[in-house]
Amino acid sequence: MHKGFYPSLYREEEQIDVGKYYTNYIRTYTERDVRMIRNVTDLYTFERFLRLCAGRIGQLLNMNNLAVETGVDNKTIGAWLSVLEASFVVFRLQPYHKNFNKRIVKMPKLYFYDTGVASALLGIENAAQMALHPFRGSLFENMVIVDFLKSRYNRGKTNNLYFWRDSLGTEVDLIAEESDTLLPIEIKSGQTITEDYFKSISSWLKISGMKKGWVIYAGDERQDRSNGITVLPLAQMSTAYS
Repeated sequence: MHKGFYPSLYREEEQIDVGKYYTNYIRTYTERDVRMIRNVTDLYTFERFLRLCAGRIGQLLNMNNLAVETGVDNKTIGAWLSVLEASFVVFRLQPYHKNFNKRIVKMPKLYFYDTGVASALLGIENAAQMALHPFRGSLFENMVIVDFLKSRYNRGKTNNLYFWRDSLGTEVDLIAEESDTLLPIEIKSGQTITEDYFKSISSWLKISGMKKGWVIYAGDERQDRSNGITVLPLAQMSTAYS
């Protein structure tokens, strides 16, 4: 995950240093690209904002808190987020709230298009650091969600992805909407299947009336359960694409 998925990092003949690659990427992005997209003059504050965004992967996007921590007003945060979205650095995953009651959370969540960029902003330099980092689970979730999103775009389809969360904190990481069908997907960075993996998705199936769902995790074993939930290793994730 820390290496990300930019093609140039995987060309054997180039042997690029990952740390230097992302250091240069972030510098070039803030010093050149951002200026071209929008007149951002305070690059130091903008880079702090960028790092704060990386620290919010998979979290509800609270613009007020982000503004306070960055040291700018809400209007500036909105403008800077638009810059990041326009340049395909971050995207907002919207909540699914159709046909549900008012207790559903309606704030979006924030993700990066590439986990390598996010990892660099978080100071993660290698796989050993990633394995112990408190954001490992969030970055794993980010990686899976953006893979679903890229799969949609590569097939010429629009974004049909959401998340679901109620006011009590019950949450499904990803909801794929296809016609009148909703497919819930839970994402777990652990390698061992436990019953905790199924609590939220089972609750959501009861509420929504849908019959099947997926759990994608970092282990190797696939399970097809009698309750309609399929557990997929990361390597088999494409099975769940819709």
